[in-house]
Amino acid sequence: MAKKEISQAVIQRLPRYYRYLEELMEQGLERISSNELSKRMKLTASQIRQDLNNFGGFGQQGYGYRIQKLHDEIARILSLNEEHSMILIGAGHLGQALANYSNFQKRGFLLRAVFDVKPELIGTEVAGLKVLPMEELERVIEESGPRLAALCVPKDAALPVAERLVSLGIKGIWNFAPVDLELPEQVVVENVHLSESLMRLSYRMRELSES
Repeated sequence: MAKKEISQAVIQRLPRYYRYLEELMEQGLERISSNELSKRMKLTASQIRQDLNNFGGFGQQGYGYRIQKLHDEIARILSLNEEHSMILIGAGHLGQALANYSNFQKRGFLLRAVFDVKPELIGTEVAGLKVLPMEELERVIEESGPRLAALCVPKDAALPVAERLVSLGIKGIWNFAPVDLELPEQVVVENVHLSESLMRLSYRMRELSES
């Protein structure tokens, strides 16, 4: 049987479901209806049911969703119940902020090594790890076998570094460089453009001031 194609819009909403369900669990709630969840998430109840039906539904007519069960199922869909070894390239301010992000380990992402090319950063400590020179990249990947890499490097360095990572077996890249990476199809790239997000905020602020 052919694997069902899930739209990118649905995939992008899954982390939001996970986050809201986590908040509901922290409040001590045990179940919730699609109507109640829709009010919290600003989605229609129909949209929520359609999204979750892509993966089996998980709810009961007249009962709603068991929050813990739905949270666990979404964690499984997002592979958050597995461990993901990751390395970080770029130990500047952004790289350090990412490395010290407390939710990494909570979500199953284990930072194994941090790399940089700047002599003044090499040997310093970031998130309990000594910053290594890029010459150590092959050895570390061979020894620890990470599949993911976070990229916090300048624009001009992003593609050469990414291609080097792919040649060493990295399968997923979390890219914070201000450029869209074009890599082989078997490599997953998540581009995070902070400046674009800031520009969208600026546009919405202008809209608000003109309304």
